[in-house]
Amino acid sequence: KVTYDKSNIFFKIIRKESNANIVYENEHILCFKDIFPKAPVHILIIPKGHFKDIFDFSINATLEEKKAIYDGFAKVIKIFDLELDGCRIISNFGKHGRQEVPHLHFHLFGGEKIGKMVS
Repeated sequence: KVTYDKSNIFFKIIRKESNANIVYENEHILCFKDIFPKAPVHILIIPKGHFKDIFDFSINATLEEKKAIYDGFAKVIKIFDLELDGCRIISNFGKHGRQEVPHLHFHLFGGEKIGKMVS
């Protein structure tokens, strides 16, 4: 298993050691507003488990943890009324994917046309 760095900001948010504007939470996930939003709706969806990235999560998460991520996507889409116009959900992985925080997280962008995927 990949080493998990407990000093990352998302671990601190999960443990309530750092503040976040939480929009949805359950036993396995936390969804909160990005402090530097890139769209009118910019929500981070993170597992509460110690997963460094999407690869770590893919091979080590339980089915219940994996299901919770998708349930979180649905909840956030409904909370922000994005069912009709849609949104973009991405996860950056590793240095080539420009992952900045070493805890798995998904960015959900919505509320306007997001633009090109890669420029």
